[in-house]
This record gives sequence, structure tokens and C-alpha cells, in this order.
Amino acid sequence: MALPEKYNNQLERLVGEIDKAKKIAIVPHYNPDGDAIGSALALGLLLEKAGKNVDIISPTQYPSFLYWLPGNKKIRVLGKKTENDPNIFKDIDLLIGVDFNALNRINNIADRFDKSNAFKVLIDHHPYPEDFTDLLFSETSYCSTAGLLFEIIEKSKFNGLIDKEIATCLFTGIMTDTGSFSFNSSNPNTFRIVSELMKHGVDKDLAFDRVYNSFSKDRMRFMGHVLLNRMVIIPELKTGYIYITAKDRKDFNEQFGDTENFVNIPLSVKGVIFSAIFIERDNFVKISFRSKGSFPANDFSAKHFNGGGHTNAAGGESFDSLQETREKFVTILKEYEETLKNYKY
Repeated sequence: MALPEKYNNQLERLVGEIDKAKKIAIVPHYNPDGDAIGSALALGLLLEKAGKNVDIISPTQYPSFLYWLPGNKKIRVLGKKTENDPNIFKDIDLLIGVDFNALNRINNIADRFDKSNAFKVLIDHHPYPEDFTDLLFSETSYCSTAGLLFEIIEKSKFNGLIDKEIATCLFTGIMTDTGSFSFNSSNPNTFRIVSELMKHGVDKDLAFDRVYNSFSKDRMRFMGHVLLNRMVIIPELKTGYIYITAKDRKDFNEQFGDTENFVNIPLSVKGVIFSAIFIERDNFVKISFRSKGSFPANDFSAKHFNGGGHTNAAGGESFDSLQETREKFVTILKEYEETLKNYKY
């Protein structure tokens, strides 16, 4: 499989815009994950090799286990003093968004992104993209934005610029967005892409170790506390969930990214096919959902918790209290009782 032919004209247009652009900005979604950062860095490094002036702008901080990625220091992370800068996209000719499908996914800079005079491009693999760019590369058949980006590059004149550093960023994006190929990775094309990246010298063992085996002592103890005191299993509904209070976060000195992948833990319990995590933040409850097989985590989130995502991985939010949110979740689950009880995986 290669990039679908329907994108041929758009790809030609993208290459033309890159060629004539003097300054390019790349923007991942807020609270960026491995796919967003890996894709942004890979594209940034590639365009720099093509002789372009590139600015990678992250709306918020991202997990420290991604700091090892090639080009990491090129990322400009916006803080309280810079997130409201009216000139953030000044003199930008080409503005490329990666790994998000709606303007609200770039938080406080959405309005400036939207009003920028730059030519805008979106590269993403989430369903139901909003219409806010001049060019759109959106394919849900890809396991990750990094996978889609690879095939865009592969089909362009820039394919020969891929090197070990660029390939490592793309591989990390794919690895993290599939939970090390444990979900959303059944398409053989995913492994074709990985195979091509490996030819450029990617050290997959190093990538895995840097991402999954580099946590602080506080984070490991935090996870132990969560397993012992904050995990609830509802066996009759084949569901498990984790809840984390503001006090938990303070007691264990939570750092950005510390709760990453906690939502997957209940899925390790035999019989559980649907999991959730509820994290008490300052003014809302952050929610993530995961599922096995075809149970639609994204539809569940969109219908009940103002969210969305993929079949097996979705996010949402609640402006009720943590306790009220948990109670609401359990109540809603009963609507899915027959589906969950009879679900075979």
C-alpha cells in the first residue's frame, strides 16, 4: 500500500508550497504524545534538510520520555508568557498541523492558527476532521499520523532525505500510538512502513527503552498506588477504570506525562475489554478510554463525555466532580450491559 492516489494532486500542491515557502511552522496538538512529537520532529528535520527555515511550535509541554528524540531541542514550547504572543505566526508562509483534527486541539493558539495568512496544511489520522486548512491529508486507515506522514514523504521528491534521525522520529510515533503494536496495528501496511524505517538504521530496542523504561522513582510508586488503591474492576461488564485525585498527583510529585499509559493497565486483567481513566485536574476531569476488538471507545466518548478519537483509543472530559464523573460512567455502562457481557474477544 502507498498513499492513496486521491492525494496525488494535493501532494503536488504541497511540494509546490514547500518549494516556495521561506519560513515554515509545524504545530502538533496540545499535550502532545509520541505520535504528535515524532511526526512534528520528523517533518521538521526533513524540511531543514531540504534547506527550509522551520519552526516547530508546541502549544504545551510534552512528556520527558520524548526528550531524547533527534531534534528535540528545536521544539519551541509555549508557556504562560508566550502562549498569547500575537506574532507567533508572523512571517510564516506555510503552516502545517500534525496529529489533530479540530482547531480546539491546539488550545490557546487556535484563533491565531486559523487567522494566519499562511498556506495551511493538516496531516492527521483521526476521524471527522474539521475544515480549517487549504490542504487536508486525513486517513483513518493509518495507525498513526507518523505512518501517514511517511507515505506522504515516500511518494514525494523528498523521499531520499529520510535518514536515521528522521526514521527514528517516525518509528517512535508509530510505536507509541499503537502501544508498541498492541492495538490499532493489524494492517499489514503498518509493518511495511516499519520495515522501511528499519532500513534507515532505527534502533527499535533503544526507542522502546527510552520511552517505556525511563521513569522516575516517584512515577513508579505513583503507579503502585494506582494499582493498589485506584483501580476498579467491574467483571460483569468486562470493564475496568482508574481514578486519580488531585491529592494523588501532589503526593507523588506528578510530572507531565507520568500518567501516560495508565489507562491501559485495566486491559491487562483477564476478561476486561473496556477501560477508562479519570484524572482530577484544576477545573475539570480529564478522561481517556481504551478498548479491545471493535468496541467503539470513540463513539462512547463522543456520546457521553464530549470527546472522540479512534475505535480503541479515545479521550474526553467532564466538568462534574471526580466522584460525579465516576458515578456517571458506571451508570452509563449499564446501557451497554448486554453488549459488554456478550462481547467476545
